[in-house]
Amino acid sequence: MMRTSRRVIFAFLLGGLLALQGCTHPPPMPTVKHVDLQRFMGDWYVIAHIPTFIEDEAYNAIESYALTDEGHVATTFTFREGGFDGERESWHPTGFVQPGTGNAVWDMQFVWPFRAEYRIVYLDDAYTQTVIGRSARDYVWIMTRDPHVDADTYRKLVDVVTNLGYDVSKLRKVPHQ
Repeated sequence: MMRTSRRVIFAFLLGGLLALQGCTHPPPMPTVKHVDLQRFMGDWYVIAHIPTFIEDEAYNAIESYALTDEGHVATTFTFREGGFDGERESWHPTGFVQPGTGNAVWDMQFVWPFRAEYRIVYLDDAYTQTVIGRSARDYVWIMTRDPHVDADTYRKLVDVVTNLGYDVSKLRKVPHQ
């Protein structure tokens, strides 16, 4: 019971924090022109991120997406807390694809009524690498379909993040086994 209460409080605080971050007005962050949602669905390994407080010690982080009958994105975010043998955490936000954005801008809702901006700012043609950002440039996620990437690919994806105006010194590589 204590664990559930803590999760509700964390979700509420995260939602509020992300919503308040959206109140600032930095320059808009460009997105990809179009995302084929069917191809985007499935598992994505978080390779690096500027983390939110719930994922700052995440290991084996995986974001999984599935389209719902209503056209929303059912999301499952799982990771191990603090180490490979740490407690398994699982979060289930819902993504709301924004009309007129080529499916590249979503609102991610962890707890009602708060929604956080989610922008697909890079996606390779093969749908194997993506970068998710926010206009506030506070959080970012580098994700791939494979839990490991070579050094050249990682540098290329970090360059994308750099060119978007992020402070890449805040990037944390997510360990995967």
